[in-house]
Amino acid sequence: MKIVIANSNNIHKNMEQQLDSLLNPVFIHTKEELDPEWLKEMRPDYIFFLHWSDIIPAPVYTQFNCIVFHMTDLPYGRGGSPLQNLIVRGHDKTMLSAIKVEKGLDTGAVYLKKELSLLGTAEEIFIRASALMKEMIIKIVNDTLQPAAQTGEPVIFKRRKPEESNMATLTQLQEMFDHIRMLDAEGYPHAFIENEQFRFEFSRASLKKDSIIADVRIIKK
Repeated sequence: MKIVIANSNNIHKNMEQQLDSLLNPVFIHTKEELDPEWLKEMRPDYIFFLHWSDIIPAPVYTQFNCIVFHMTDLPYGRGGSPLQNLIVRGHDKTMLSAIKVEKGLDTGAVYLKKELSLLGTAEEIFIRASALMKEMIIKIVNDTLQPAAQTGEPVIFKRRKPEESNMATLTQLQEMFDHIRMLDAEGYPHAFIENEQFRFEFSRASLKKDSIIADVRIIKK
């Protein structure tokens, strides 16, 4: 069986090494490597997208069995910034969904779902998700799972903007703690507060009874 693993996030590197010894897949890490002509020659049985920042071209997902992972219990939470949108809505757990890639945004049939805790920092959550992805990939491949259409009323999430990381309007410690932790991962704009002279970026937060202890990076404007 021929398997391709597409990944553009270093947080999944450890999982790549584990899958390499288990399934002997081919790994690609850039959009240039996701070449339809090369894939035609290879004829993969599956292409799994762990984390992919670029649009998956139609010639790829229409000709090959492409599977992507989404951090919501689809069809709830279609769209952007699923982790952050879940946490600001008060969720402490979710389902990690493995779905077939198609033209619609997160509308594909579901192969498998696994429960995922949303406690901890964004980086800690992504590490847990990575371990789940490995389990799900192995099960999909070994059991030749067939996808089933999504059921239920869709709820659409909007991709968050960098300015939404500003905590100036928050009034509760729990809200501030959640904002800090949900953005505490590589590649995300850290939660911040600013004045005319400085920008204060927060990470590694710990919520106490009546306070938050966190690392602060102070940037001169």
